[in-house]
Amino acid sequence: MQMLRHHHQPPPDVRRAVIAIGNFDGVHRGHLHVLDRTRAAAARRGARFGVLTFEPHPRAFFAPDAPPFRLMNARARAHRLEKLGVELLVELPFDAALAALSPEDFAARVLGPEGLDVAHVTVGEDFCFGRGRAGTGEDLARLGAELGFDVDLLPLLGEGGEVVSSSAIRRALSEGAPDVAARMMGHWHRIEGEVIHGEKQGRELGYPTANMALDGLHLPRFGVYAVLVDVLDGPHRGSYHGVASLGVRPMFGENRPNLESFVFDFSGDLYGATLSVGLVAFLRPEARFDGLEALIAQMDRDSAAARAALASVAPGMAMAAGGMPGAAS
Repeated sequence: MQMLRHHHQPPPDVRRAVIAIGNFDGVHRGHLHVLDRTRAAAARRGARFGVLTFEPHPRAFFAPDAPPFRLMNARARAHRLEKLGVELLVELPFDAALAALSPEDFAARVLGPEGLDVAHVTVGEDFCFGRGRAGTGEDLARLGAELGFDVDLLPLLGEGGEVVSSSAIRRALSEGAPDVAARMMGHWHRIEGEVIHGEKQGRELGYPTANMALDGLHLPRFGVYAVLVDVLDGPHRGSYHGVASLGVRPMFGENRPNLESFVFDFSGDLYGATLSVGLVAFLRPEARFDGLEALIAQMDRDSAAARAALASVAPGMAMAAGGMPGAAS
């Protein structure tokens, strides 16, 4: 997948691409619907299939002190889009200059012949753009007709009477319902990042864990989860089952949330490797225990429960057991 982080004077092979525009946080089923339509439009034209997104997320730019809300970081989003066959990812820096563009200027300078010179754009019907979110999808279609690109406005689709959205997925994760989140996403909610050094207390307890920071991400309900662990690089690259603790480790007096994954039937050093950890089932809330023996006994029970929860899930499996009905937005 080709990456581009500007819209000025793009390479010739980028011009006249067919693109979807959005933040694509979580790359959920609504996004998949938009991507499918964009891919089909690109195939009909014999053009490149691309995505235009923003970094940081505009919400983070306008409210930098708000609580973390992202379902995935930029690296995980790019990785997911590449797996879905996106050929071109334009990741524009969202800054004061971009935020100040009027809808007309955004269409002309970013999308039109002055910028990326796209051939076709796909967006959801709730799409807004330009200074103060003043431009609508209908405005984009009108401007596209003037500037030489087509616009496809897609209606929002739903799941169980509710529009599938990043906000709905966050609610499900906050309630400890990763299965509900997975139905909306079309894949397991995954946390991706580098394995960092921790206090190594798990190793002393017989449960060595791979620790990952959660900085900038929406925090699912604290507790213990059955997980799928994909090691994305290094000598141990592959897919595994495991059990993970997500939270602040109250037994050890910590208050910085992180994710600690114990990988079943694994021996090796994962420090510095990039992991993608999929939350499959919530097993229990975070808790304190009366001594280390009680904690180890509970970890034994957690491991057995996780193995049972994952018994019908193949390592590396992208979809929830039983499949996902239809696409939604």
